[in-house]
Amino acid sequence: MSRLLIAFAAGLIFGLGLVVSQMLNPAKVLGFLDLFGDWDPSLAFVMAAAVPVAAIAFRFAPRPTAARAATTYAAPRIDRRLAVGAVLFGVGWGLVGYCPGPALASAGLGNPATLLFIAAMLVGMMGFAGYRSLAARRVRV
Repeated sequence: MSRLLIAFAAGLIFGLGLVVSQMLNPAKVLGFLDLFGDWDPSLAFVMAAAVPVAAIAFRFAPRPTAARAATTYAAPRIDRRLAVGAVLFGVGWGLVGYCPGPALASAGLGNPATLLFIAAMLVGMMGFAGYRSLAARRVRV
């Protein structure tokens, strides 16, 4: 039960941060990413506030050796798959102004474009899971 409460609290704080920073508004995000057009620097203030807070937290937090609110823990490893995924994530975010967190948080607003993005995101996730399953079977054979 405590894991559920921790997850709920973390999600609530994250969602409130998205609302306050206006990251639920794809036009706001696209305006920030449009460096050579009508640039909106307001999200830079969000980052300027978040980076020092995160830096302090990472500096003083103990290094995890096991999961605290999950059943498994894997230390992060930077490899080709992570780099390609990060690039695809950034390109997708820059094209539509949504990433998964803000999209899910704004799904309750019922915007058809948001719901279409979530549907496409889920199809992509299922497609990747299918690809991994197929690739794993091919390796075993």
